[in-house]
Amino acid sequence: MIGMRSLSLLILGELKSSKPCFLFAACTRSFHNTSVLNEYTKPRGPASWPRYNRMVYPPQKEGEPRRQAYVHHMRTYIKYSPQKMWYVAALIRGLSIDEAFRQLSFYRRKGAAIAKEVLSEAQELAVREHNVEFKSNLWIAHANASRAQTVKGARKHRGPRFGIVKYRFCHFFVRLEEGSPPANYYPPDETPEQLFEKYIKNHRSRTITGNL
Repeated sequence: MIGMRSLSLLILGELKSSKPCFLFAACTRSFHNTSVLNEYTKPRGPASWPRYNRMVYPPQKEGEPRRQAYVHHMRTYIKYSPQKMWYVAALIRGLSIDEAFRQLSFYRRKGAAIAKEVLSEAQELAVREHNVEFKSNLWIAHANASRAQTVKGARKHRGPRFGIVKYRFCHFFVRLEEGSPPANYYPPDETPEQLFEKYIKNHRSRTITGNL
């Protein structure tokens, strides 16, 4: 074990010489007895979704329809099941921002309260940083939930038995666009006449394999 006085004398001796001081680099790793100070903290959570807010488009040509403003916002590592959060996201897709708030107020679940907070943050962000004039003139162009980290725990049962408990987390993503929502967010179902025409077209386009 090298004492601090012996260590300082060795370091001074290495510094006076022309050789590089590898001893100093090797000894500085052991100054702290915790590995947290030397550990690299990798950024957690999805990082690509907010990058759409920094996207720059070329100038529009004359006569081209106006490009509507939009904003991407998210909340990461929500202590909620991603399957339950998906139902909340599917509920508000394609709705105006005011109608989404009204629908979520009647949905008495934890995910609805979280979605209202995320929508309020995205609404304020659109007005403050993305030049949206009226905060009510927004509609939800995209809403989705994805699975995040799952933490496993233990639950004590009778006797020596233990059970595994999974604490699930999720990410929630929204995209707000300026303007009014479309009449049909999802493509409408095909009519019987359209299905019949599609059936006839597929049968008429058939070919016989190996014919002349």
